Amino acid sequence: MQKIGPGHSMTKTLATLILVGSVLTVPHPAIAAPADSAAIRASALKDDVAMDFTEGLTTEVGPRPAGTPQEARARAWAVKTLKALGFSNIRAEAYTMPVWVRGREEARVTAPFPQPLVLAALGNSGSTPEAGIEGNIAYFPTIADLEAAPETAVTGKIVFVDHEMRATQDGSSYGYFGAARRTGPSIASKKGAIAILVRSIGTDHHRIAHTGVQMWAEGATPIPAAAVSVPDAEQIARIVKRDKPVRIHLTLTSKMLADQPSGNVIAEIPGRDPKAGLVVAACHLDSWDQGTGAIDDASGCAIAAASALQVRKGGQPRRTIRLLLAGAEEVGGDGARAYFNAHGTERHALAIESDFGADRIWRIDFKLPAGHEALQERIATAVAPLGIGASKQEAGGGADIAPLVKAGVPVIDLQQDGTRYFDLHHTPDDTLDKVDPEQLRQNVAAWALVLNEVANAQETLGNN
Repeated sequence: MQKIGPGHSMTKTLATLILVGSVLTVPHPAIAAPADSAAIRASALKDDVAMDFTEGLTTEVGPRPAGTPQEARARAWAVKTLKALGFSNIRAEAYTMPVWVRGREEARVTAPFPQPLVLAALGNSGSTPEAGIEGNIAYFPTIADLEAAPETAVTGKIVFVDHEMRATQDGSSYGYFGAARRTGPSIASKKGAIAILVRSIGTDHHRIAHTGVQMWAEGATPIPAAAVSVPDAEQIARIVKRDKPVRIHLTLTSKMLADQPSGNVIAEIPGRDPKAGLVVAACHLDSWDQGTGAIDDASGCAIAAASALQVRKGGQPRRTIRLLLAGAEEVGGDGARAYFNAHGTERHALAIESDFGADRIWRIDFKLPAGHEALQERIATAVAPLGIGASKQEAGGGADIAPLVKAGVPVIDLQQDGTRYFDLHHTPDDTLDKVDPEQLRQNVAAWALVLNEVANAQETLGNN
């Protein structure tokens, strides 16, 4: 199989997609029977749509920060491409939001051992003056140590939290270690810090920093906040162990813009029974600004689109499959809330989301209504040949479907292998070459099998 690289012609790709779309728009009989699992699995494991989609979005748009012109170009690209693929009812649904804009980022140890540091500002970081600020480091091994510290240990200092994250297959360590980024800035601010640096929430040892959003808690005054690369975090820790005062000069210039345009992109494979409810296949279209957002989350949108098309190949499904390419996930889930505000009263049979890279799916979790054990068993049986085991853990969904799940919509999680995900997450290394085409196809196959079973199930599903 030829791996698609930066030299691949998207013009040729779109021509292919248009041809595919012309086939897919042929009407299907009202009583068309869905394809069986073996046929869907075999077809999806040969899929090229997902890789073409990922390549096109990352090449022709690149980084897609929420609320920026780049994100707007991504919406236009998605609408054009989904039309070419043969989806129906395609539209962009607009909303506005405040937008944080990254500025200049520089840091260096000035004493006792002068040297530069590699860092990236965190979303919603406060700004330093143009000339920067300088202060002594207040070192804390963990976020818990910062929480327990008296104000006198923090006031007037630059806090540094050295909260080391380790890789896990299911990504479960992100919740605990990510607190240093999510809540550390507010804690430090309330204790009187002039700035905060955190060890990157990542599992790599490359000298690149992991950005990410943080929200200021009520009563917290915004201060400069950044993540330093893992090697630089370890360097700071070694310097601190010399038992000499450590001073850092920090420059982070950023700004907030009010009422900037963002939006979601919606597309559908229409079902033959409008009363049966919608199956929402979600991802997010925006990305951070450092890489090209290939694993987070161009590949997720590609998986959702390609798998829906695989279901359509077998005939018109009973339920409508609706793609939700959400905007502004990275900065707090504005797109998910906008979707729910616009569509929350519609009957949703099930929601499923892809936002954890493109490595192979190894586990499936369910949260279906009582009495749906037979449907759950059919789904588990369909995906088992792909090396996917059913767990007893309850599915929880992700940020792009969180309001739907909170409202009681059934949800299924297809858990991807996250062992290397946090090597790349929110870094300049999130680029197309990190996407493995064979693992991407396995994702498409798993998703197609799940969507096929749910979209054609005769069981009653939904939140209304």
